[in-house]
Amino acid sequence: MTRILVARTRQITPLWSRVIHRALLAIAGAFCALAAGGTAQADQIGSASGLPVPRYVSLKSDRVNLREGPSKDHRTVWVFQRAGLPVEITAEFEIWRKVRDSEGAEGWVLHSLLSGRRTALVAPWKKGMDTILYSKTSPKSAPVAKLQSNVIASVRGCDGAWCRVSGDGFDGFIQQSNLWGVYPNEKIE
Repeated sequence: MTRILVARTRQITPLWSRVIHRALLAIAGAFCALAAGGTAQADQIGSASGLPVPRYVSLKSDRVNLREGPSKDHRTVWVFQRAGLPVEITAEFEIWRKVRDSEGAEGWVLHSLLSGRRTALVAPWKKGMDTILYSKTSPKSAPVAKLQSNVIASVRGCDGAWCRVSGDGFDGFIQQSNLWGVYPNEKIE
């Protein structure tokens, strides 16, 4: 019995050692960012991808399982059924990404089910209200469409105040503050 326990401990110890080591590195990085005067969230780099965390991406597929933890052994807590839906990556662990949707639901998704293509939801917090899409970056320009809440739009570019978006039957400019899927003042080329 003791030999089995020792053998299992030797198998588990390297895994826990890696997990603890990564956690300590992340904490040390956060403290360094704070000490440098920045925010830990804005300066963090993903351990697996080398890309900024947090960041927005979109779903590749019409069916994406959101799991409790970063493995297929964890329970599926939600199934996204909308390709192109923007989600925010908030953490990384090997081939898994922790994501959050516009309603605040969080869980883990395989990285291969995510795309770097930028999309955004039109004002999901304004249920039942339309948002105007303009021909230019000014509310005085001609309106080109009225978009309902939760419409998915492809983000073509943002200047920090306005974004050019397009989708099925529309193309124009929308105030950046009316989108979920881009950060305030973020510039996208």
